[in-house]
Amino acid sequence: MLARLQLFGFNELWNPILIVITVVLAIAYLVITGPMRHRFTDAGPVPIYKKVLFLFGLLLFYITLGPLNLIGHLMFSAHMTKQALLYLVMPPFIFLGSPEWFYKPFLKVEPLKKVVRVLTHPFASVAFFNVLFSLYHLPIVLDFIMTNYALYNLYHDILLISAFMMWWPFFCPIPELNRVSELKKLALIFANSVLLTPACALIIFAGEPMYATYTDPVVWSQALSLCLPFSSTLDVSGFGGPQLFALFPPLQDQQLGGVIMKIMQEIVNGTVLGIIFFQWIRSERARENKLASDNRMVISPATGQNEV
Repeated sequence: MLARLQLFGFNELWNPILIVITVVLAIAYLVITGPMRHRFTDAGPVPIYKKVLFLFGLLLFYITLGPLNLIGHLMFSAHMTKQALLYLVMPPFIFLGSPEWFYKPFLKVEPLKKVVRVLTHPFASVAFFNVLFSLYHLPIVLDFIMTNYALYNLYHDILLISAFMMWWPFFCPIPELNRVSELKKLALIFANSVLLTPACALIIFAGEPMYATYTDPVVWSQALSLCLPFSSTLDVSGFGGPQLFALFPPLQDQQLGGVIMKIMQEIVNGTVLGIIFFQWIRSERARENKLASDNRMVISPATGQNEV
């Protein structure tokens, strides 16, 4: 497989334009959270671990839309790995690495704040993402979108935005917009896991390959040519077909893709579940400590002095 990737040049595999975009975003983040943070109201220093989380999210952004995007057009299992990393793993890292004060100036604009509240409605956003994702993996839909450049980019842009919308209730960085209790977050995690299961099951338990994009040489070549950077002049029609790059027979590759998506979703959900649980414990302990402290402090009615 690695040897056959040499058929592609540096532009096709590494996408220099995307490298520039990712580096610019990383520099902008470091400048905003460093020298320019004083321009934001109530902006405090951003811990190193938050910066690492955000930059790792950007690295996933590049890998999934760069090298893995190309490989995902060669093998369905790589395609599902890309989608799992891009939609399930990357957004939480971006949210966890973003300081609270970064979002506040944007959400002071009341119309924008209302739009965010509507789009990030907890159960609606989870349902919307999973419906979009499941529809995309219907064979007739995937094959059509993968061979239509404008529709491919539009659909995946909407899917990426909906992924951020879905994760917002879990990692909302603005306390006043954090309207979901820890118990509801646990229910959302369960709903998210259940809603994605039918699409994964359809892929895993299919008795034959479902996607012409990964079996028909003509459709495969058309889809592959559309994913190459604008600077590419490579003619992929002479490659013969997906079997040139296949590590597994088409059906096994398809089933592996479904398994990868489901396993990665469960790992992410389990990790988020743990984060929510420990946050819940910390908040409860803080509330109990504050309540205990308030109970120890009694105002004397005679002197007005605090008595312990």
